Amino acid sequence: MYKHIYIPVDNSEHSNRAIDLAIDLAKAFGAKITGSHAYAAKLHDVRFKQMEFTLPEEYQEEKELEKQRKIHDSLITMGLQLISDSYLELLEKKCREAQVPFEKRMQDGKNWQVIIQEIQEIDSDLVILGALGTGAVKHSQLGSVCERVMRRSRKDTLVLKDTRPLSEQTGPILVAVDGSPQAFAGVKVALNLAQKIGRSVEAIAVYDPYLHYTVFNGIVDVLSEKASKIFRFKEQEQLHEDIIDTGLAKIYQSHLEVAAEMAKQVGVSFKANLKDGKAFEKVYQFAESQKPFLLISGRIGVHSVEDMDIGSNAENILRLVSCNVLLISQKFVPPIDVKADASMIWTEEAKKRFEKVPEQVRKIARTAVHRYAMERGHSIITNSIIDACMEIFMPKTAKHMESLAFQVAQEKISSDLGPRTSDLGPVYICSICGKVTRGTKPVVCTVCRAPGERFEPIQPQDVEALAQKEGGLTEETTFDGMKLKWTEEARTAYI
Repeated sequence: MYKHIYIPVDNSEHSNRAIDLAIDLAKAFGAKITGSHAYAAKLHDVRFKQMEFTLPEEYQEEKELEKQRKIHDSLITMGLQLISDSYLELLEKKCREAQVPFEKRMQDGKNWQVIIQEIQEIDSDLVILGALGTGAVKHSQLGSVCERVMRRSRKDTLVLKDTRPLSEQTGPILVAVDGSPQAFAGVKVALNLAQKIGRSVEAIAVYDPYLHYTVFNGIVDVLSEKASKIFRFKEQEQLHEDIIDTGLAKIYQSHLEVAAEMAKQVGVSFKANLKDGKAFEKVYQFAESQKPFLLISGRIGVHSVEDMDIGSNAENILRLVSCNVLLISQKFVPPIDVKADASMIWTEEAKKRFEKVPEQVRKIARTAVHRYAMERGHSIITNSIIDACMEIFMPKTAKHMESLAFQVAQEKISSDLGPRTSDLGPVYICSICGKVTRGTKPVVCTVCRAPGERFEPIQPQDVEALAQKEGGLTEETTFDGMKLKWTEEARTAYI
């Protein structure tokens, strides 16, 4: 999972404990470590020049002043480099003893700017840094360097907050789950870590019905009597509360069920916890009561825009909890049918209709319907959902039907374009996310990043099998002379 760990050091208590954690993880994953320290020689040079007027009078002669400047520049640069080297020497020695590959970097510049620059330059996949540095005071929650790095880093970043020896940090790995790709990537990381370092995993999901009540009641309070009657808010209020009470809970419970299935597949001990309330508050309270070794959260959440620096829940959690925190920037989308099994139900009418789909294409057809429904926020599969899904892959215009013929089979609809079909090339569907592609079999899915072997072909014989299931084919000539074939069931439905 993690093959290259980047760790900036500054000889603080948090930094030295972060070194121990980095060594342990590098050994577990067979990773290399790059250690770094930034020294601010230019900053010291500026400060010296700003204070030159305070020097004794004999040093303020021009020749003597130039001499002192050169001496100071040389001493500062050399001295800070030696200090940096001594900071990194501890890490280098521990890497050598643990037989972990090590690379050393030193650079003049502003510390957080150097760290961000190096994160972008080197090919690391995990950043580890202390929550506080040498400038920490009694009530510090998060150091300025750590905070600035967290807002700019787009790599998974582990912030060490617990300075106890690692042998005393015996709690489980706790992962916050909100349904976002970052959160599910966090579940994967948690499970992988658990296998490598021998920990159990707990997950927590938090839904907030109270915010919806507040917003809904706020709308009701400002409406005029006439508007209230038009919108029938009094009648809708109870329905709204029932939906919020049960709906939100089911959504977040489904996220936990997906995480539990992921844990089951790799054989990791797993416990799920569903809470109601403000997300960061409930996660903080649970973490403080359970004392986990590590809390894993997405850097941004399910409602965040893509270019956000850090989500509000993640930031509050990072500041408040006393355990180590790993913020995840990578993404993972669980196999769509696993997710659907936890979060979707089918009506009886839809189930009966689906039974008509030939066995050989049923799995990929189911995946396609699930993907369509999820993308539009549906949790119940109805005939109307299936119809809408079919409409995308079987538009009424001949032009689109020609270009999407084999995708119709995937969507449980039969259509044959006669001699032109052979010109379209083979069609493949990703069994994980339902992505459809034509021509050469993909090396990797552009949606869920699944490997090429997860793409299944849609064969012409599958189209024929589906057609026979629906009563055989009837040929018809269109207005432009093109030949189309209809199944008997499709023609009956159309008429």
